[in-house]
Amino acid sequence: MSVYRAAEDRYARMIYRRCGASGLKLPAISLGLWHNFGDDTPHAVKRSICTTAFDHGITHFDLANNYGPEPGAAEAAFGEILRSDFAPYRDELLISSKAGYLMWPGPYGEWGSRKYLVASCDASLKRMGLDYVDIFYSHRFDPDTPLEETMGALDFIVRSGRALYAGISSYNSARTREAAAILRDLGTPCVIHQPSYNILNRWVERDGLKDTLQELGIGSIAFTPLAQGMLTRKYLNGIPEGSRATQGKSLSQNMITPRAIESIRALTEIAEARGQTLAQMALAWVLRDGGITSALIGASRPEQVVDCAGAIGNLDFTPEELAAIDRCASEEDINLWARSTQEEDHT
Repeated sequence: MSVYRAAEDRYARMIYRRCGASGLKLPAISLGLWHNFGDDTPHAVKRSICTTAFDHGITHFDLANNYGPEPGAAEAAFGEILRSDFAPYRDELLISSKAGYLMWPGPYGEWGSRKYLVASCDASLKRMGLDYVDIFYSHRFDPDTPLEETMGALDFIVRSGRALYAGISSYNSARTREAAAILRDLGTPCVIHQPSYNILNRWVERDGLKDTLQELGIGSIAFTPLAQGMLTRKYLNGIPEGSRATQGKSLSQNMITPRAIESIRALTEIAEARGQTLAQMALAWVLRDGGITSALIGASRPEQVVDCAGAIGNLDFTPEELAAIDRCASEEDINLWARSTQEEDHT
């Protein structure tokens, strides 16, 4: 295996935005390792995706304890890349992980208890071979655990040196305010929120979360900005073999409806008139008004990373373009995280 040396012009290829009121800056495009970093993907592909991302100035790599398959596999694979390729660049990287979803059997293997969050953070650090992560998140709100306990666990994780910053994911506006107040009183501010958000899934606008984050000085990183691949050209002519919709993962084939395809075709025409691919326009739309700090992409090939990084070339929209997008973007039922944000119980 050849020795990896990062592109010397990598920081000229990306823009960086301050994360809320903190001193932390995020690349406008970040790389998530939710899919395509488990045992079902060749390691050489994972390595190529990560090094291509860093060569394009993408410094933020986002993981969670249960990413795989199998759970933990993505962190283990990224740990190998850290040792083989990124070891000289650790201080240039922003590495995050999370805990909240099912990781191991029994009553202590998911949700938001102090026992689960601290144990999970320790396991994540061990898998990646790290002394600390830069950001550690509560991956989802737990209606059965006092919010003071969950936020207290994040405070402990930061104070003990396991993480530098604390964040939350998929909390609605009201719970975000409560969580931020608790962390502020503890002296460990909530630096970042990670919600799902894209042209076809705008719950953060209806819920008022975007306004809440700006008011509180909390940064944000939107996951699924490409709607699980729907906001690309991938599904314009049906469902291709090997696509996410055929793999039984997070995107159901039932979501690729005729209405959705019609919307995607119309959005593609708008993007082409802007000189962008649909993916680039979808990312630019998420980043358009400064309300979202970074857009969190996934990739199955390095070429997809290059395409997405190119979104920063045009982040501005005319009122006419935004109105056209609104007219043709029929919102589909693709917010798979609604249960977390609506605070349903565990049953």
